[in-house]
Amino acid sequence: MRQRLFVTAKIHRATVTDANADYKGSIAICPELIAAAGLMNFEFVHINNVNNGNHWETYVIPGDPQSVVLNGPPAHLFSRGDIIVINRIEHIPVTELGDITQTVVYVDAENRVTQTTCTPSL
Repeated sequence: MRQRLFVTAKIHRATVTDANADYKGSIAICPELIAAAGLMNFEFVHINNVNNGNHWETYVIPGDPQSVVLNGPPAHLFSRGDIIVINRIEHIPVTELGDITQTVVYVDAENRVTQTTCTPSL
C-alpha cells in the first residue's frame, strides 16, 4: 500500500532540562507535554536541536513535570538549555490522506504549554 510521510504532532521550542549519558536511552518528557501533543509512552520521535542543528531519533518516556531530558547517546549532542523541536512522524496510507491533522504544542522557557493548535493538512 502506498504511503506518505507526515509530521502529525510536534512540541515546538521545548527547553532541554538535562542530558544523561549514563541512561539506557530515550527522551523523558513532562507528562503534560506528552498528553498535549497526543504522544504515547515508547512512541518513536525525531528531535531537532535549534541551537546546533543536531538531530536524534528515540522513544518517549514520561519524565518529571516541566522536564525534557535526553538520555543515552544524545546526551553528547544536546545540552541543558538547548531549544529543541520534538516531532512525531507518521506513515499515512494514501487512502487516508483526507483525515490528517497536525497538533503543535507551543511552550514557554519552563516547558509550560502556552498554546496548542490543530491544523488539517488540506
